[in-house]
This record gives sequence, C-alpha cells and structure tokens, in this order.
Amino acid sequence: MLNQLRKSTGFLTGILLGLSLAIGHSVYALKEDQQIPFEDLQAFTEVFAKVKSDYVESVDDKKLVEDAIRGMLSGLDPHSSFLNTTEFSDLKIGTTGQFGGLGIEVGMENGFVKVISPIDDTPASRAGIQASDLIIKLDDKPVKGMTLNDAVKVMRGAPNTDIVLTVAREGESKPLIFTITREIIRVKSVKNRILEPGFGYVRITNFQSRTTADLLKAVSDLQKQQPLEGLILDLRNNPGGVLNGAVGVSDAFINSGLIVYTEGRVEDSSHRYTATPGDSLNGAPLVILINGGSASASEIVAGAMQDHKRAIIVGTKSFGKGSVQTIQELHNGSAVKLTTARYFTPKGRSIQAKGIEPDIKLNTLKIAADAQKSRRGFSENDLDGHLSNPNGDEAAEKSADASKTSENLAETDFQLFEALNLLKGLRIMNQLQNG
Repeated sequence: MLNQLRKSTGFLTGILLGLSLAIGHSVYALKEDQQIPFEDLQAFTEVFAKVKSDYVESVDDKKLVEDAIRGMLSGLDPHSSFLNTTEFSDLKIGTTGQFGGLGIEVGMENGFVKVISPIDDTPASRAGIQASDLIIKLDDKPVKGMTLNDAVKVMRGAPNTDIVLTVAREGESKPLIFTITREIIRVKSVKNRILEPGFGYVRITNFQSRTTADLLKAVSDLQKQQPLEGLILDLRNNPGGVLNGAVGVSDAFINSGLIVYTEGRVEDSSHRYTATPGDSLNGAPLVILINGGSASASEIVAGAMQDHKRAIIVGTKSFGKGSVQTIQELHNGSAVKLTTARYFTPKGRSIQAKGIEPDIKLNTLKIAADAQKSRRGFSENDLDGHLSNPNGDEAAEKSADASKTSENLAETDFQLFEALNLLKGLRIMNQLQNG
C-alpha cells in the first residue's frame, strides 16, 4: 500500500493511518530549544556497561541498543515503535497489498496480540477470527513476551502452511483453537452490489491509494444498473488506511466544508482537508455501518458524515484510533514509527480512545449471533461473473432473489437488514415531502 510522499524541511514525511505507510529519509539535529539530558544519558551508559560486564551471558551491543530504543518508543503509545532493517523491509513488502499470511490487522494489549479486525475473504475471516480477540499462543509459542513485530513474523509465512492460533474471546469460558492455512493475501478495497431495486451496497475493507477512484466507479456502476434511492456504506471491521483515501471517500458525498484536520507539535503535521463540489449520490440518503473493528480512516469518514449530517451512522461504537503516525527512515536502514499528530472531525471532536458513537445503536449480542450464522459460506451463484444456468431464466432468478433479500439479511446480517429498512423509511419520507 502506498502513501504520497511529501517534502518537508530536512526530511520527507508521510502520514500513516491504520494500515498505511509513509517513509521519509531524515537527517537528525536537535532544535535550538532542545537540550540533551546528559545526566540521564549517563545513567543509561552506566546500565549499559553493567549489562555488558555483569549479565550472566554475553549480549550483543546492537541488540542492547535496539531493545533500549524499542522500550523508549513503546512507552509512548501503542502505535509508536522501532523497526530494525529486517522489520522495515518486511513492512515495505506488506504495503504492496500482497503477502503470505492470515489476513488480520493486529495490535498489542497487555502483552497479547489483539485482533483489530480480520480482512474480508482471507483465511482468518473464514476461520472465524473476530475483532477484539486476544491471541495468546501461536502454535506452541506463548505470545506473552513477544513484540508485535515478532508475532507478525510468526503469523506470516509461505502459502499453504498451517498455523494454530489459541484465542481468548470475551464471553467464552475457555480459549478457542483455530488451525489456519496461510494464503497470499491480496486486499481488494471496494465491493458493491444491489440489495433491492433502488438500494445499493458498497463495502470498503481498508483505505488504499486507489480507494476513492474505486468507490466512485462502484457507485457509478450501481447507478447504471438503476437510479439509486439510497446507499449503504459498510465500514465494519475496516482497520483504516491512507489518509487521502478517507478524505476522498468523504468528499464523494459532501459538497463543501471541512472533512478532517490534524494537529501536532511540528508545523508540518498540522493540515486541514476540505471537500470539493459534487455528490456522487446526488443527495440520496446514505447509511454508514460501523462496529468495534472500524478504526482510524474509517472513523474519519464516519465522523465527517456525522458532523455534516450527510449520513446516518448505524451499528456499535468504533475502535477509537484518532492518531497519525509517521514512518521515518534512519541512516542505517532502520526506521522509527512515531505518533506525530491527532486528527479531529469537522466539529473539532477527537476520536482518540473514544470512537464514533453511532446515531442508531444495535444489539451487539444479536449481531454476534448473526455473525456466527453468516459463516455458513457461499455458493457459485454468489461469485461475480459466474456462468449462467442454460436451463433457467437467470433474470427471473435474480428477481426472485431480490424479493428474498430482506428475509435473508434478517437471518445473516442484522445490521445490514436494519440499515436497509432505514433506507426504505427515508425513501417514504422523501416521497411524502415531495408530494
């Protein structure tokens, strides 16, 4: 996944939100008003010397320094970290959108790997891994004591190889065991379909550099099938992505005004992003679905739509990641991922550690039960571009399928079912207002 690189004084800086990556080459110098804490650094060198001379085993100098840097950054917040040359290389490979792995966005919590969200159509999502799961063992290795990068290394690997995940899940009396086969993960950002005549559905799985263009194409394709009287934008379990993607998606539905702004200590980290004229739906009602796995860039979109009263937000409270990370490459090929700013909704709300509260909250227990039902799988008929049946009228079959949509959604996806009913109600209100 690629981010735009922006030149700034002395270094190249990019904005990292959720999954996105920006890389800069930096030449470091202290500012005039910064002082080096020599006394504290003297304590560090004394500890370093003690470890070198007295520790029970010999320790490599490079490892000691890297571990010290890791400790310094990890003490700041969960998203700041140090990447050695190997880890930095792996991260850059991961941003291409293709890698061998399980398909989950993860973070750390209390020493365990926490699932932020599984990516659609990946081994992890098909196996039943859920947002907020805590991974406590990888094969026979306890996760406690591992760094996040170490855990990610173990989970990634060659396609067609298995890994066993032991998971602690809220509400379960004992750990759950999942055996998952790794695959090449190719992240497809935007999916779309017609739910019922006049009502479209677009899902964004994560925000990439092409997400805005793909969204506009998806809406256009739906409009060509039939004029849209309403649209559902599904951001559930979307862990985030590039900032420009979030801005572009918001801009697709807002005619004017502020979308999001960022504030940090460094002048170059403060920006304001505004909408341009044009609404891809021409004012048709919009419902946005979110849940606890909707993070970062997803929350930017939901927050902007909510503040502008352009959409009704439905579901459960979002994740609450309201910070911006910048990745800066160091002179030796390693890198620092550092939180450099917070972002705010148009009305000045910070999402950090609070999340987006939906306009309409839905029963989480009902949603969890429906999520279990929805894992029954899908058939050939669900695949885009599948061959038609020569013995039947496919158009008639599609019409019959459309008439069953509400019934099927009620069984498999409660949030989507309620969102569709909401759009139908909004259509009736519009018809009454327009006579």
